[in-house]
Amino acid sequence: MSAPTVTAPRYVSLTKTPDATVTDPALVRRAVKAAALGNAMEWFDFGVYSYIAVTLGKVFFPSGNPTAQLLSTFGAFAAAFLVRPLGGMVFGPLGDRVGRQKVLAFTMIMMAVGTFAIGLIPSYATIGVGAPLLLLVARLVQGFSTGGEYAGASTFIAEYAPDRRRGFLGSWLEFGTLAGYVGGAGLVTLMTALLSSDQLTSWGWRIPFLIAGPMGLIGLYLRMRLEETPAFAAEVEKAESNRPKVPLREMVAGQWKALLLCVGLVLVFNVTDYMLLSYMPSYLTSVLKYDATHGLLVVVCVMALMMIVQPFAGALTDRVGRRPVIAAGCAGFLLLSVPALLLIRQGSLAAVGMGMGALGLLLVCFTASMPSALPALFPTRVRYGSLSIGFNVSVSLFGGTTPLVVTALIGATGNLMMPAYYMMAAALIGGVAVWYMAESAGRPLPGSAPSLEA
Repeated sequence: MSAPTVTAPRYVSLTKTPDATVTDPALVRRAVKAAALGNAMEWFDFGVYSYIAVTLGKVFFPSGNPTAQLLSTFGAFAAAFLVRPLGGMVFGPLGDRVGRQKVLAFTMIMMAVGTFAIGLIPSYATIGVGAPLLLLVARLVQGFSTGGEYAGASTFIAEYAPDRRRGFLGSWLEFGTLAGYVGGAGLVTLMTALLSSDQLTSWGWRIPFLIAGPMGLIGLYLRMRLEETPAFAAEVEKAESNRPKVPLREMVAGQWKALLLCVGLVLVFNVTDYMLLSYMPSYLTSVLKYDATHGLLVVVCVMALMMIVQPFAGALTDRVGRRPVIAAGCAGFLLLSVPALLLIRQGSLAAVGMGMGALGLLLVCFTASMPSALPALFPTRVRYGSLSIGFNVSVSLFGGTTPLVVTALIGATGNLMMPAYYMMAAALIGGVAVWYMAESAGRPLPGSAPSLEA
C-alpha cells in the first residue's frame, strides 16, 4: 500500500532549523477557527437535546410519571455515550494513520446526519414504540461520530499552536463548545417563550434538529479547507514508504499511565460540565419546579459569562501552567459545590444566578486547560488514537451518564443535594490525576519538535 497523500502545511520557515517548526500565524488562526466552529456546530446539537429534554420525554416516552419520562430521555442521551469509545477506537487510530483533517471532516458529516434525522422522527403517538427506537438509532450515530470529534479537534489545534500560546489557542475550542451550547439553549429558550406547550410538543421541538442540516454543510466546508498539522506531516515524512499502522495494543497498553491520567482529568471535566450545562436546566424545571424559560435564561447567561472569561483563562494557563489552574478548579468544586447548590435551591433569580455563576467560573478552570493539557499526555505517533480512547471511555462511563445517574439518585433517595455530592466526588478524583500529571505549558508536545510563532 502506498503512503497516504498528505497536503504539506505551509510554513513561514521550513528552513529546518531542524530543532523547531515555525508556523504561519494566519494559518494557525484559520486552523483554530475551523476546529472551534466545527465543534460549536456539533455541540449545538447535543445542547439542544439537553435543553429540550422535558419536551422530548413527552413526545417519545409517554407516561403519567414525569420522572420516568425524564429518565427515559436521559437514557437515550446516555446511550450515545456508550458507543463513543467504539467511535474513538475507529476514528482515533484512523486519524493517526490517514490524517487529522480527513477524519474531522467525516465526523462532521455523520453528526449532522444523525441530528437532522431526529427532527424527522414521528412521535410515539404516531408510530408507537418505533419512535423511541428510531431516536435511539439517531443518538447512536451521533455518539459514534462524536467519538472522534473532541480528541481530533484538540489534537489539531494543539499540533498547530506555538508552544508558548497553546493554552490560549486551545481555549477557543471550548469557546466554540460554549457558543454551540448558547446557540442551542438560546433557540430553545426563544421557542419556549414564543410557543405554547402544545405547539412545542407537536412540532416546535423539531426546529433545532432540522437546523443541523445546513449547519453541518457549513462545518464540512470549513473543515475541508483545513490543512494537515505540521506534527502529522512530519510523522509522515519520517516514513520512507508507508505510514505504519499503530496497533491498538500500543495505544492502550503502551500508554497506560497517560491513559489513567486522561480518564481522571476527563472525569472531573465532563461530570461538572454535563452537570452544569446539560442537567441543571432540567433540574431547575422538573425538580425545583422553576419556570422553564427563566431557568434556561439563567444557564444561557452563565455560559455567556464563561465565554467572556474563557480566552483569558486559557492565556493564564500559558503563564502559570495547566496544573495550578486545573487544581484550583478541583479545589473549588470540592469546597463550593454544596454552598452553590444551596443557593440554587433558594429559588430566587438572584440566588440561582449566583450559584450557577460560581459553578460556571469553576468549570472554566477545566474548559480553558483541557484542550491543551490532554493532547500533551501522548506522543504524536499515537496522540489522536490514545486520546480518543481515554477521553471517550471516561466521558461514556462518567460524563454522559451524569444526568441519568443523578436523576436516578434523587429519585431513589429524595435527596436534592445529590448533584453537589456527585461533583465533589469527581473533584476528588480529578485532584488525584492533576497531582500526578506533568506540567506541559510552554513545552513541546511529546514526539514533536518545538513549535514557534513567526
